[in-house]
Amino acid sequence: MAVQLSTTARNNRLDSIETTIGTAPLLTLRTGGQPANCAAADSGSLLATLTLPSDWLAAAASGAKAIANGPWTGTGSGAGTAAHFRIKDSGGTNTHLQGSVTATGGGGDLTLDNAVIASGQAISISAFTLTDGNA
Repeated sequence: MAVQLSTTARNNRLDSIETTIGTAPLLTLRTGGQPANCAAADSGSLLATLTLPSDWLAAAASGAKAIANGPWTGTGSGAGTAAHFRIKDSGGTNTHLQGSVTATGGGGDLTLDNAVIASGQAISISAFTLTDGNA
């Protein structure tokens, strides 16, 4: 039998992620495969850096946490196809969260309406959800 957590414990764990990362974190969109873990160096080419709002995720409910104060917006600084993202603290020093990027419907951890980014292109992310396991 697998370990199970109450919804309250799952919500608290999710809310602690936002607290740990802090206010106004940086979300980077990059080409290529994501690094093996959050401690590994950045990989791929940088396509965009978005500064997320101070309160960037809503309070967790039912074991999930979604965008707050969105959409998240930014401008492409490079050209290529976004394949992964990293969320770092506001200083850009520590990566705390990373995942895959696909176009809408592609099944990525973060989806864009168009994963092919051009320099100077407006970027808008209107949906992103963290879901805790151990239900």
